[in-house]
Amino acid sequence: MRQRGWAVAGLAAGTLAGVVAFAPAAWLAQAVAAASDQRLLLADAQGTVWAGSARPVLSGGADSRDATTLPGRLHWRLALHGGSVELQARQPCCLVDTLRLQLRPGIGRLAVTLPATTGAIGRWPAAFLAGLGTPWNTLQLSGSAELSSPGLTLENVQGRWRLAGRAELELHEIGSRLSRLAPLGSYRLVLDGGDGGTDAAQLRLSTVEGPLQLQAEGLWAASGLRLRGEARADPGSEAALDNLLNIIGRRSGALSVLSIG
Repeated sequence: MRQRGWAVAGLAAGTLAGVVAFAPAAWLAQAVAAASDQRLLLADAQGTVWAGSARPVLSGGADSRDATTLPGRLHWRLALHGGSVELQARQPCCLVDTLRLQLRPGIGRLAVTLPATTGAIGRWPAAFLAGLGTPWNTLQLSGSAELSSPGLTLENVQGRWRLAGRAELELHEIGSRLSRLAPLGSYRLVLDGGDGGTDAAQLRLSTVEGPLQLQAEGLWAASGLRLRGEARADPGSEAALDNLLNIIGRRSGALSVLSIG
């Protein structure tokens, strides 16, 4: 009787191990969709949770009809390292090299760490943002976005997110279908959570160069994105940018007052 009990337990353990080892990639796609409130989707997921591929899609959310898909597939591999999991991701179109993330799960918490990197992590077409819906679907941006980071950790503790570290998004030669003037300029968006971590990271938008001058500051928190600033045209570009300035913010003389969130 005892031997039969051990046999049943062994069969159950083997079945569980098999389920874990061969869990379909669709399970990971469902988890990513739920965690991002349906804004990041892994379409046509193939393989397993541990080694698979999918097409990344940006969406405006569960009830949105906006969606954009990146060219090519995103390939990933998960490996156990002690008490953490390493995620390795490759995407020839956009990731400069293999992206490595450390995932540290715990009771009621999950920490995701992007180690310090030199140079760009990836480059994406700015048009990809149109999938997020308003205001990106109206702006219909052209140009490219380049991400870099000296190190970043995003941690969820009892349902609350905290961020430590810094990331920079360089927006190169950005254009918009709302203006015949192209490019409008190049810009830098900095996300800064500091060394100790915070549940409301600082955001700063600045202009690198170009006829459309943008300046803004704000916060990124669990409640969403909040950004306040202004836009203006360089001398000589007022007429060409007048319509765009009317659309992207509330006009106050030569300025357009920006407000997101």
